[in-house]
Amino acid sequence: MSAQFFAFISRMKYINRWALMRSTITENISEHSLETAFIAHALALIRNKRFGGSVDPERCALLAMYHDVSEIITGDLPTPIKYYNKEIRSVYEEIEQKAADRLIAYLPEDLRDCYRPLFTPDESERELWQLVKGADKLSALIKCIEERRMGNDDFEKAEQATLENIHSLNLPEAEVFLEEFIPAYTLTLDDQTG
Repeated sequence: MSAQFFAFISRMKYINRWALMRSTITENISEHSLETAFIAHALALIRNKRFGGSVDPERCALLAMYHDVSEIITGDLPTPIKYYNKEIRSVYEEIEQKAADRLIAYLPEDLRDCYRPLFTPDESERELWQLVKGADKLSALIKCIEERRMGNDDFEKAEQATLENIHSLNLPEAEVFLEEFIPAYTLTLDDQTG
């Protein structure tokens, strides 16, 4: 049997996010993961350049690319459900791990150990995973801003909650991104290029 891993990965484009929200433009986990990778890379660079860090920006981007891959099997569970209580969150983490294990099993055996760390946070990469989490939330904030700008008030409360969540992460790099990069998302294309 052929290795099915990348055929499954290509299905990320079929898993839409924001299932409980009316979106003017749908967003799938493939699009979200790429945007999260761009932002995670930037957060790692900001940490290194401005806060004396020594993290690997490319590794951070790679972790971000794979951060939602298990949703190919589980789907994108809406945040209000996923975080409803600790018991649900714990069970969902177990389901995510089983999905990750299943996906890894679709790789040739000699490559599995290379991919496993992209699915299962390792304590040695805790710092990078924190940046990925910040990037994930910043990507969600960008979606909220874009939807609100298109007249979709359904995202107003989600935007506020996501912004509060970002602040609660206590990541100085995320605060820099908020201050320096997020304002451009409120501009029109003419304003950006003018």
